[in-house]
Amino acid sequence: MSAPALAPGLDALPAELRPLAEDVAGQLAGITRLGVAYSGGVDSATLLALAARVLGAENVVALLGVSPSLARREHRLARRTTEQIGVEVLEIATAEMENPDYAKNDSARCFHCKDELFTRIDEDVVGAQRLDAVAYGENADDAARHDRPGAGAATRHRVLRPLAAAGATKAQVRELARALNLAVADKPAAPCLASRVPFGQAVTPEKLRQIDELEDAVFAVGFSDCRVRHHGEVARIEVPSAEIPRVVQPEVRAALTRAGKDAGFAHVTLDLDGIRSGLFALQIVRRDDV
Repeated sequence: MSAPALAPGLDALPAELRPLAEDVAGQLAGITRLGVAYSGGVDSATLLALAARVLGAENVVALLGVSPSLARREHRLARRTTEQIGVEVLEIATAEMENPDYAKNDSARCFHCKDELFTRIDEDVVGAQRLDAVAYGENADDAARHDRPGAGAATRHRVLRPLAAAGATKAQVRELARALNLAVADKPAAPCLASRVPFGQAVTPEKLRQIDELEDAVFAVGFSDCRVRHHGEVARIEVPSAEIPRVVQPEVRAALTRAGKDAGFAHVTLDLDGIRSGLFALQIVRRDDV
């Protein structure tokens, strides 16, 4: 399959990144109008930006799934990034919370979430937007993992994975994002809010609201990243290890305690291990490997 000629926005990439950009562009050969399942993270944003430059921004639509599991902060950042890229964003209301198989929160939760999004895209969007194809931002590192059930939903709905198909690793995606001047190039991973609820404990809109409000407060006092793990009446805050000393500053501690109690938690605690992305998923993987 021959790759389309690089658009002006791609031919200015550093020489070492051009072959990878050409490979990603080659995955889009024959497509006139593309929808990108978009979360606002670096992978989907980079795919969106590359597609806009290959196909033309007017022929690419960012498909942003919106539900209680999307943090308000992530929603704001995602909209801002589409403005930077210059593409239309279409918000798609998803109802995964109404699916008991999602709400029970087992290791297949991500499958049900992605399946809901891709089903909504199939039924409501492809025809109305005249899309030739839908793609999402799986990278080659993701494709090699066995703990990402959402990939099964992409296969089921025939969603394209141009980055993974081109062999783009996470590190290479970040290099491309920097070369494209994307503001999210170094953005930390930001899994959905449901990932903060321990597996086997039900995901509810109320729990997600509590998590969202407290995480917003953590970012508001200047932390670079955080997770709020939901343990019933207890909120367990994780921040980067290097930033833990800031938590005990009197004004910061007071602000976070107040925000946690305003959100509905009886106790607000700090995890001294620091931030651990994918913590609950990792526990499931270890259990499966035993």
